[in-house]
Order: sequence, then C-alpha cells, then structure tokens
Amino acid sequence: MAKGTTVRMWRRVCILLVFMAIALGVVIFNLIRLQIIDGEELKRAAIDQSLRPTKLTAQRGTIYDCSGTKILAKSASVWTVALEPIHIEEEDKPTVARELARILDMEEADVLELVNKDTYFTYVKRKVETEIKDEILAFEKEYGISRGIQLIEDYKRYYPYGNFMGPVLGFTGTDSQGLSGLEYQYDSELSGTAGRLVTAKNAVGSDMPFQYEQRVEAEDGYDLVLTIDEGIQHFLEEGLEEGIANFNVANGACAVAMDVNTGAILGLATKGDYDPNDPWTIADEEVQKEIDALPEDEQEAATSAALQKQWRNKAISDTYYPGSVFKMCTGSMALEEDIVSEETTFTCNHSYQVSGTGVYINCWSTHGTETFVQGVCNSCNPFFMYIGEQLGPNLFFKYFEAFGFTQKTGIDLPGEANTIYYTADQLNPVELATESFGQNFSITPIHMLAAAAAVANGGYLVQPHVVDHMLDSDGNIVMSADTSYKRQVISKETSERMTKILNQNATSGTAQSGYIAGYQVCGKTGTSQKILEDNLDPTKKHYIASYCGFAPADDPQVALLIYFDEPDPTINYYGGTVAGPTFEKCMKQILDYLGTERKYTQEELEKIDTTAPSVTGQTVEEAVKTVEDAGLTVKIRGNGDTVLEQVPAFGEELPQDGTIVLYTDEESTETTVKVPNLKGLSLSAANQTAVNAGIQIKVTGAALTSSSSISQTQDIEEGTEVKPGTVVTVSFVEPDQVA
Repeated sequence: MAKGTTVRMWRRVCILLVFMAIALGVVIFNLIRLQIIDGEELKRAAIDQSLRPTKLTAQRGTIYDCSGTKILAKSASVWTVALEPIHIEEEDKPTVARELARILDMEEADVLELVNKDTYFTYVKRKVETEIKDEILAFEKEYGISRGIQLIEDYKRYYPYGNFMGPVLGFTGTDSQGLSGLEYQYDSELSGTAGRLVTAKNAVGSDMPFQYEQRVEAEDGYDLVLTIDEGIQHFLEEGLEEGIANFNVANGACAVAMDVNTGAILGLATKGDYDPNDPWTIADEEVQKEIDALPEDEQEAATSAALQKQWRNKAISDTYYPGSVFKMCTGSMALEEDIVSEETTFTCNHSYQVSGTGVYINCWSTHGTETFVQGVCNSCNPFFMYIGEQLGPNLFFKYFEAFGFTQKTGIDLPGEANTIYYTADQLNPVELATESFGQNFSITPIHMLAAAAAVANGGYLVQPHVVDHMLDSDGNIVMSADTSYKRQVISKETSERMTKILNQNATSGTAQSGYIAGYQVCGKTGTSQKILEDNLDPTKKHYIASYCGFAPADDPQVALLIYFDEPDPTINYYGGTVAGPTFEKCMKQILDYLGTERKYTQEELEKIDTTAPSVTGQTVEEAVKTVEDAGLTVKIRGNGDTVLEQVPAFGEELPQDGTIVLYTDEESTETTVKVPNLKGLSLSAANQTAVNAGIQIKVTGAALTSSSSISQTQDIEEGTEVKPGTVVTVSFVEPDQVA
C-alpha cells in the first residue's frame, strides 16, 4: 500500500473519530440536560400532558329569610349533557342524534353534527333537569349505548317565591355567577370553591395502564341568613302594589322597614320588579308592547334599558329630594342647638323672603303665628327657612354630614348611589333656605330612613344591612353583622323631644293619614318635585310622594319609609294622601305581626273596632243574645231556626256599634248587594252611603283623629257583589295637605 494512501486513510479515520466524539458529546450533554437539568420540568410537562382534570362544581349557598328556615334562593342539581363522539360506534350515531334531539328539544341535524365530530369531548346542552337526565339514561339502556354520552352534575339557581324580592336577591348567570343584588354582592361567599378530579389519559383519551387519580373535593358556598322577614316583605310588596294601582304611579315605588336600634332591614320592596327565575324577560307587559312597536333597529337598546330599569333597586340606587320628611332632621338640629324650643313662635304670612336676597319662597298655606310644634305639624316651609338661617351654613352642614347624607350608607347591596349636596362653603342663603325644608339636594331613600332611625333611637346613626349572618356547610356561623352605632348625631333628650312632636304630627297634624290607634305612630310626610331628567316632559310637573315614620313613640322599634315615584297628578300627588295610607296599612301589619303591645288612650278605646263573635251553628235565639251581649246590632235573614252563616265572620273586625247579619236558610245565603263608591266622602257621608247599600265600613287613617277628613280608598271596589253586612275598609286623609 502506498504511503500516501495510508496517510489519507488515517486522516479520514481521525476526522470520523472526531465527529463521533462530538456526536457522542452532544448525546451525553442532552441526556444530562434532559435527565438532570430539565428533568423535573419535563416530568411535570409529561404528567400535565397525560393528566385530564375535571371540574367539580361547588354548590352555591342558600339564602334564607331572618327565620333561617324560609328559603329565598337555593341551588338544585341539574345536568350538563356532553358527548365523546370518538367513542360512539358508527352505526349508533344516527340513533344517538335522533333520540338526544327528541329528549333535549333540539334540531336533529345540529345534534348529528356534534355526534360526527372527530373529538373526545363536546358539550350538547347545559342546565337540564333531572327528569331529562333520567330520560337519557333510559334511552341508553334501551339501545345499549354504553359509551359516548356524559351526564355531568351541575347546579341551577331557583327562587321559590318567584316575583318576590327580585331587586334585593338579584340573579345569577349561566355559570352560576352573581349578576345582581345579593347574588352579586356576596358572590364570592355564596360561590364556594370548585374541586377537581384529575385522572391519567393516553394520547387517544383512554385510561393509562398505571393508576393515577387525585380528587380535591369542592367546598360549597356559605349560606346567607338575612335580616329581612318574609312576612314583613309581603306586607310591603302588597302595600306598594295597591298604592300604585290606586294612584296610577308611573315610575314605580319602594318601601323599606328597619329596626331603628340595629339598622337591620326588616323588609325592602321595590316595584316594578321582576322574577329572578326569569330575569331576562321584561315583567311589565305594557313596556314589552311598547318595545315591540318600535323599529327593529331600536328594539335591542330599548330592551336593554327596560331590563336595567327593572333590575334597579330604587331604595338604594335612586336619589331624590326628600321634601318635608327632612324637616325631622332640621328640627332636631335646631332643638339640639337650643335655637328653638317647643314654644318658640314664628309668623307665617304665606310668603317668606330669604334673608339678604330678593327671593321669595311660598308656603303651601298661610299659618299665621305658630309655635315650633305647630310649625312641624303644619309642615310650614317659612318656619324651617327661618330655622335654617338661625343655624347658618356651617352648623347646618355639620349636622347634615353627621346624619350621614354626605357619604353612602354602606348597605350591603350593590349600586348604592352617591348623594348630591352643597358643602358649607356652597350654601348661599337660597340654597340653605331650600335645603332646610328638604329641597335642592338629593339622597337615597335608605339615607332618609337611616336618619329617621337616628331621630327615633336616642340620636345614634346605625348601619343599614340586609345580611344578619353567614353559615358554612356544617351550620357554623362564619360572619355576623356589626350592629354597633356609627356615631351619635343628637342627644337622647333631643331625640325624645322630636319623637313627641312627630307623634303629635301623626295624631293631629299633616301626617294623620299614617295614624294607627294604640301604636303611637310618629310620622312626617313629603311631597317633592323631581329634578328634570332627560326622559321627563318639561311641560309637566313630576312628584315623589313619601311618608316616613316610626313606632311606638314611647319605645321606637320600627322605622318605615314609603315612596311613590310619579303618582298621577290628576288623582293626587301629595305625600300624606298618596303614601300615608300605605304607611298606615303596612306599619299596622308589621307591628301586629311582631306582637307589639297596643296602648290605647281613652278616646281611642271609644273608637276602636271590635271583632265578631262566633254564632254560626247556634239557634237564632242563642245567636241574638250572643251578639247583643257583645254590644252589636243583629239583622236576621231567612226563616230558619239555626244560623247557617254570619257576616262578618267570626274574628273579623267591625265597628263597635256595627251589625252582624245572620243567615238562617239556603235562600238567604245567596242574597248579595253591590258595594257603592265610598271615595271622596266625609265620615258621616261614607257611613250613610254604606248603610243605604246594606254594608258597613271600617275606617283607617285621619278619620280617627280629624273631623275634616275625606275618604280616599276602599279595599273592596265599587260594584263588587258582596253579602249584606260585609265590612269595607275605607282609608281617610286630610284634604289639601301638600307637605
């Protein structure tokens, strides 16, 4: 072999060895990098790639009323229907598509498209009821479908009372997230924590040959126990519905009842509202008709606006001029600062010139010389403008701020509005004058009620709240509401003095429409003109009629605010006339429900109603004696010897000098009379009209204390066929009261 050939051969061998060494080095380096340097990270990636997590849904917490037993919102099991198309046998796919479409009320073509997907998982339908799940299981069994259909447990929110407390409770979205009301405010607490089930799968989605499964259980959400009482809530909602119908209220209403000592909300009603089970449907049919009549390109925006409006909680999110209701605050300021006493006098000449200006502001009447107590009971604006001047802007604003009007109350509901007001530096004489009687600044109804509670409870500003406590799944209390006072605004003495004045106002002043015999109600009416908004007709006046008060005067427990937004001015729009009767009815129901003791004056004892004794089944002779012994009059209908029916029935209320009609045979029980129109009459005229019609009346409101009151509403409509002797409740108000 030639020497040159040998050299070239060795050179080639050396080069080959160098390349092999480099390649081996690269392999060794990568082995070290993959196994030692990046080993743990790659191991985790491999595990992550092979592990398939399944979310375990947590059950959303239940919402109860204050009893802890009445369920207002709950979650119940529903099911998500999903497919594993790759595991469905080819010959079974048409059957699966056909039967699932039938059971789920879907288009067969849509389901077939899902069945034919080349995938390991796809959703078909969410939130199906258990009955549907059972149908699917039965179908699988009937056709021998062993793989390919998954039923995954989930939860759906239910509101057992339907169209009740909607704006307070709110509602949830498709993923059970809170979108409004308490559901939104306490979403994280109600939601709980989702769990996970992790299993090992290979590249085609089958179980790995080795065992690996990790399960982290879901933690269910906390339950909420509210301060709201379901019974009191019903009183408020029914009262608002009746008031809206009586006065053709255009823009809804709200009512809030509060424990004056703790700030606990006992009831919070808003109308119009909606069914939280179906929040995306417009509840007001007339509004829906108006939207349907719009051009198609305008309907979407109109629908969105209508939904936002019906979800809105007026008591929290709407601001308004409180009007004369605010005079209880101005009066408290003046008493606290010794600017007035109960006997301080002022002369109202109908028109008052604001000090240092040429501006004159009128009163609703001409009251002449009056004491401070009379000024409150007359709701005299000039007297309160004079008080505002004596306080001055700095002192007035100090108390305005102390009563909580410059900040949100912090109630545990979403969407609380900011107030609109003048600072001390901005309170020029006209602004100070108008604010003194409740105009020219805007607060929310919950602000006004919290201030009224401070007037009632000894002067302490409370924290309004609707959740009393939270419970975990084992029933342990994990949170309780803080009921401590924020601060003391006025002294106990001032509170007691103003309470006494407001009690007199409800007994003989402008707030008589809220009077309740035996309960010593304290009240103040409000009639405030609305700020012109974009959607208001500037050629018309728009009002809010309200009544705010508390009871009993000797130991205040419950404060109540009734608020009607835009009552029909052609019927009436004054606070005492529109809101007073609803206040009287709701407050009476609340105090009766709470078992509050009635303390009648001698004068009240002579006027209060009695109840019908039980005489049904007795002989006529026995029944007559029983009724007459009760101090009542008897009328007998029919020729029988035994009482088959009585009107009023046992336990029903009727006037002390009322009549019980006894029906003694079948023919007599079929007798009816028509209820007459009992509105717009004096007490004597209403009584005579009722007697002439063969019925009797029970009076509420101002007729119990005033000789000049007129009837305004009746609980049984004119023309209704009733049995003779039926008692119709008629509400009376003072005429021409504008405050």
